[in-house]
Amino acid sequence: MDSVRGQLLVASPALVDPNFQRSVVLVAEHTDDGAMGVIVNRRSSASVSATVPALLGFSGVDDSLFLGGPVRPSAVLVVAEFSDSDQAGILVTDRIGFISAEADVDQLTQFTDRARVFAGYAGWGAGQLEGEIEQADWLLARALEDDVFSEAPETLWGSVLERMGPRFALLARMPEDPSVN
Repeated sequence: MDSVRGQLLVASPALVDPNFQRSVVLVAEHTDDGAMGVIVNRRSSASVSATVPALLGFSGVDDSLFLGGPVRPSAVLVVAEFSDSDQAGILVTDRIGFISAEADVDQLTQFTDRARVFAGYAGWGAGQLEGEIEQADWLLARALEDDVFSEAPETLWGSVLERMGPRFALLARMPEDPSVN
């Protein structure tokens, strides 16, 4: 399978793992050794000001902390939209990437337009993500910059499915518990 780096993984309705149910994941890295990404539609009840207040001054960061995934939930990652992509620690798409842990936040703000803070990340071992995609646990979608920084992350799962076409739009309107339909 070709790398799906820079794409979105959209959880299929059959994926009932509570860590990923109705999640949308931006794939940051995908190699033969495994894959890594962040869930972009899961807002935490914690805040940036309470957990990492130094990041509030970063360009475009609001007080919302997002749950990036179940791996290392104490790890803090910042995804940003870069006006100068050379400033990214890891570039995922043309303009979206992660800031480096060693980056000077004050200096980076002049090179970024928006940013979002994540606690933890999603990770897969060698061949694991490929297997989950083959089982149809995940649907692949093109990532848009506005997806990563959606102002309505709670509706992102349905929005991405709807733009994937009529077949997937039906899934977007499916209730979380089909037995109540």
